[in-house]
Amino acid sequence: MADTIVVLVEDALSADDVTHVLALHPDEDLAYRVLVPADTERPLLPWVLDSLSLGGLRTAWERATGHEPTAPQAKATAEQQLERTLTELQAAGRKATGAVVEDDPLPALRAAVADEGAREVVVATYPHLVEDTFHRDWASRARDVLQVPVLHLYLGTSELG
Repeated sequence: MADTIVVLVEDALSADDVTHVLALHPDEDLAYRVLVPADTERPLLPWVLDSLSLGGLRTAWERATGHEPTAPQAKATAEQQLERTLTELQAAGRKATGAVVEDDPLPALRAAVADEGAREVVVATYPHLVEDTFHRDWASRARDVLQVPVLHLYLGTSELG
């Protein structure tokens, strides 16, 4: 039986993102358990600041004026992101399963680590100016509660958070 790496993602992993994740353990036969939160309740101020810092003026404006996804929309988006991520991992020859989880992914992450006997967690997100700075991001919060190594990768880059 292969060791398991739990991967918590904010958006679908691209082929390049999968390459970065797999490069962490290039010569090992590992299984991957992917979790994608159906995100509907990000705090307004950090979300707007993140969008502005990444050049997303329109996105920031839409969010600030109350254009949040409904729960069904968020779940549908998360399911699409999960399917694309699983497809990319499987295309790279890896065993991968996954699930859409609640807004706050920490309880599901804790359960997945325990259920799978995971040896490591990889959190893949976009940079979040406020949350990353004040260590309130998913990776920092996971490090506080899990008894396994937690690595934070930024989507679309090879940078570590």
